[in-house]
Amino acid sequence: MFADRLARARARMADDGVDVLLLSVGADLPYFCGYEAMPLERLTMLVVPRDGHATLVVPHLEAPRVVERPDVFDLATWRDGEDPIALVVDRLPAGPGGTVRAAIGDQAWAGFAVDLLAARPDLALTRASEVTAPIRMVKDAAEVEALRAAAAAVDRILADVQTGAVPLAGRTEADVAARIGRQILDEGHHRINFVIVASGPNAASPHHEPGDRVIRSGESVLFDIGGTMFGADGVGYCSDITRCVHLGEPPAEFAEAYEALHAAQAAGVAAATVGTPCEDVDAASRRVLNDAGYGEWFVHRLGHGIGVEAHEHPNLVAGNDLPLAPGHAFSVEPGIYVPDRWGMRLEDIVVATTEGPDPLNRIDHGLAVIDA
Repeated sequence: MFADRLARARARMADDGVDVLLLSVGADLPYFCGYEAMPLERLTMLVVPRDGHATLVVPHLEAPRVVERPDVFDLATWRDGEDPIALVVDRLPAGPGGTVRAAIGDQAWAGFAVDLLAARPDLALTRASEVTAPIRMVKDAAEVEALRAAAAAVDRILADVQTGAVPLAGRTEADVAARIGRQILDEGHHRINFVIVASGPNAASPHHEPGDRVIRSGESVLFDIGGTMFGADGVGYCSDITRCVHLGEPPAEFAEAYEALHAAQAAGVAAATVGTPCEDVDAASRRVLNDAGYGEWFVHRLGHGIGVEAHEHPNLVAGNDLPLAPGHAFSVEPGIYVPDRWGMRLEDIVVATTEGPDPLNRIDHGLAVIDA
C-alpha cells in the first residue's frame, strides 16, 4: 500500500518537475509511510527523491515507535546533540541547472525550512500538498470503508442524544461534552478530535468551545463531534457529524429555520455528483438558504474534505472549480447562526461515486425534540 502511494507521488513529482518530497509532521507522513510523527522540536522527515529510495529521518528516542518497512523507506536516526538537518541534506538530490525543487510538507515547522535553506541555498521550496493532495483526495474502497466505520460509530452516539438517552437539561456543556468524548473512544475511535456542545445562544458561534453554561429547557443544543479510528496499518480515518436537538417544542421561528436548513443540506448532498464543480455544490445548498431569507447567517463554506485529517481537500467553497471525482469524501454542512440568539448546523460525510452521492452518516436529519 505505502509503496504504491509513494509510486503515485513520484509520478506526480515527475509531472510537476519536483526533485524531492520532504514530509514532516502532519497527515502526509502516516499516509505515505505509516508513521505519525509527534509534533516536537526534534526533526522527523521523510525524504522522498523522485529517483531513488526514501529515507525516514527520526530522533533516536522515537525509533521504537517506527514500524520499519524496508520496501518503503530506509531508517536514519539521530541523537540529541547531532545535526538532523545534515542527515536530510545528505539525501537531497542534485537538481538540474543548479536548483533543487523540494516540495515540503505544508505543516512542517518553519524553523526546519529555514535551516534547510541555510544548508542548501539551491533549494526552491514548494508546497508538498501540490503533490500529495490530489492523491489523498481520491479514496480507494478500503479507505471509504474505514470512513464508513468511523461514521457509523459517531452515528450511534448522536442517535442516543436524539432519543433523549443522554441527559441534557441541568448539565453543563462541558459535562455533556466529556461524556460524549468517552463514548467516542468506547465506540472504537482511538482519538477524540473535537466535541462541540453548544446550547442556546452559544450555538451562534460555529466552533464554540463547551463551557460551564448550564443547558436549559426550552432551548436548542448543537452537537458537532468527531474522532480518528486507526487501522492495523497505523493510518487513521476521521469522523465528523453535526446534529441539533431542542429541549421541548421549538418556537415556530426556530422550526421554520430548521426546515430550510434541512432542505439546504439535502440540496447540497443531491448536487454532489461526479463531475460537478465543488463550488456548484456549495451554491446549490446556499441558494436554498438565500431564497428562504437566511443567507446572511450562513457564514462558512459548505464543506471540507475528510480522510486521514478531519479537514483536508477538496473544499466545497466558492472559487473552487475542481470537479468532484469518484472517491472524493467531504462534509456537507450548511449552518444558520443568528448572533446572540441561536445557531444550527446539519452535517453528513458524503462520498462521490459513479452511482451518485453516498452519505456515510445515516441517522435522522430532522430536528429531534426531547422532553425537557
